Amino acid sequence: MNQTSNNEPSKLPKKELFTSSGFILAAIGSSVGLGNMWKFPYITGQHGGAAFFLLFMGCLLIVGLPVLLAEMTIGRSGRRNAASSLYHLTGKKYWGILGVLFILTAFLIMSYYAVVAGWTLHYTLESFTGLLFSEDADYKTQFLSFASGYLPIFWQAVTIVITGWVIARGVSSGIEKFNKILIPSFFVILLVLMWRSLTLPGAGQGVDFFLRPDFSKLDAESALIALGHAFFSLSLGMGCMMTYGSYVNKKQSLGGATWAIGFGDLLYAFIAGLIVFPTVFSFGLEPGEGVGLAFMALPAAFSKMPLGFLFGGLFFLLLSIAALTSAVSILEVPVAYAMERWNWSRKKTAVIVSMVCFLVGIPSALSVGGVLGSWQPGGKTIFDWVDFSTAYILMPFCGLVVTLFTGYIWKRAGEEAGLTGFWYRIWMFLLRFVAPAMIILVFLYFMGVISV
Repeated sequence: MNQTSNNEPSKLPKKELFTSSGFILAAIGSSVGLGNMWKFPYITGQHGGAAFFLLFMGCLLIVGLPVLLAEMTIGRSGRRNAASSLYHLTGKKYWGILGVLFILTAFLIMSYYAVVAGWTLHYTLESFTGLLFSEDADYKTQFLSFASGYLPIFWQAVTIVITGWVIARGVSSGIEKFNKILIPSFFVILLVLMWRSLTLPGAGQGVDFFLRPDFSKLDAESALIALGHAFFSLSLGMGCMMTYGSYVNKKQSLGGATWAIGFGDLLYAFIAGLIVFPTVFSFGLEPGEGVGLAFMALPAAFSKMPLGFLFGGLFFLLLSIAALTSAVSILEVPVAYAMERWNWSRKKTAVIVSMVCFLVGIPSALSVGGVLGSWQPGGKTIFDWVDFSTAYILMPFCGLVVTLFTGYIWKRAGEEAGLTGFWYRIWMFLLRFVAPAMIILVFLYFMGVISV
């Protein structure tokens, strides 16, 4: 079969399209996730502060953005879901089969991501109502008590309902409008929280910890961790940007969009550091507690802060927005696939996929201290296994598929991306040699095959 030509619009399915600003906001919403609010400050502090941030920027430039551009280019040219785009650009069925892994990855991620997003919604309500905070409260016990019950399933369902409702409304009336409202609100809340954290007593110590570069702490492990975070923070390897790319107008500059998305991701990570580190140091907390930082340590800080219920509520609202905008992009991947695969309406597909995703995610919700928490095959809970298999196996593999497909198989990538000459050669060099090698190294490192 010959390659599908971009000049044959009659052979392409009719698609709803983003506006230029709507696409960039939706893509930024996808890349703005929960991990940057607690994971990024922690790994930054462990690996040299500003030195690690500079390393993260470098990894974003040489791997993250080239792969991001490749995913969006495939999506826009294919004008189909992640699996079908790979097939229709080559006519080779095995590329379509590989593309199904993107759908599976997004579906599995959504099944447990909705659980964590539900936690943020619960804590937002508890903070604004003042129910979260009490004198001498043990916030670790409080979180574990919440996670061990059945209430997380309710909040998981709320997350799925909100996300499914947005997707059912369509690309322009649902996804685009949702992000146009939430992303500006998100950055306003970011700035308010940054102001509050920077005006706390002792905040300067946290700023110094975050921004003073310590290059002595950088090593090979730092580079791999920075690369992994750059890759995952852009929502790469799960079909989100490929799916969103299929809704992009041909007049949209993908190169410009790539820079805008990368800048938005960097800005969020930077401001997140200026929120978390000053707060942590002002109240003598440890920044290296992972999930516990957000749900156990920081509530203790907000409880001692003037108007803590307000700023605590804003913090968890911030997390909720980050979770929901990312969740919309993740759920859209299997929804887009099912719509095209079985020719269902968008509303019907959104309902069915959302319900199945909710049911599949229930074991993850019950395994974080709940009735399934004691069942830990291989030393991991169900939640941990789904997280591990998607983040460290499926996502790197799918990212590798994108680099090899764009760098070696698909010959019209440069034309679709709008790159020629020097910039095209740089892009191809990064996709053919640098990105695959780096992705493989990260994969082997997190799998424990290599150590540095």
